[in-house]
Amino acid sequence: MPVLLGLRGVARGTMMEVKKIRENGMAGYTEEHARAGIKTKLPQLETWPNQFPGYVITTRFPEYSSICPKTGLPDFGTVTIRYMPKEHCIELKALKMYLLAYRDLGIFYENAVNKILQDVVAAVQPEWCIVKGEFTPRGGLTTSIFTRWPQLPAEAPMPELASDRGRRSSRK
Repeated sequence: MPVLLGLRGVARGTMMEVKKIRENGMAGYTEEHARAGIKTKLPQLETWPNQFPGYVITTRFPEYSSICPKTGLPDFGTVTIRYMPKEHCIELKALKMYLLAYRDLGIFYENAVNKILQDVVAAVQPEWCIVKGEFTPRGGLTTSIFTRWPQLPAEAPMPELASDRGRRSSRK
């Protein structure tokens, strides 16, 4: 049976869920929703031996998508992985297959960004790694998530966002 699309491309089968959320607010989030997808086994991140020290690799994936575990609606965004390799580098085809596996996964994007960081660090054991997720607007809100290994001290400055450049900081 074909999926029929309703308003704004939402599948009619999920329209009732959207209506229920609108009527009940965000009540009903559970630990199960919060943990969804975190322990899911994804395709292996293969590596190859690094030949040069002291450089940075940045990979940008502008076609990230996953499923909200609460609503069943899709999330879209761009995931950027930046790391300084030690002995190994991520094989890019394996990385692409790994990231594509999120398409059918119910996981909050905050958790996805942290899971990606954990999996990349486990695979390549880099000097350092930063994963940034920039997610498309939902309800007028755009969300950016940054995570880093090793973690920075609490007093470290937050990463600068492109939209913040040129603005005066209110932090002192």
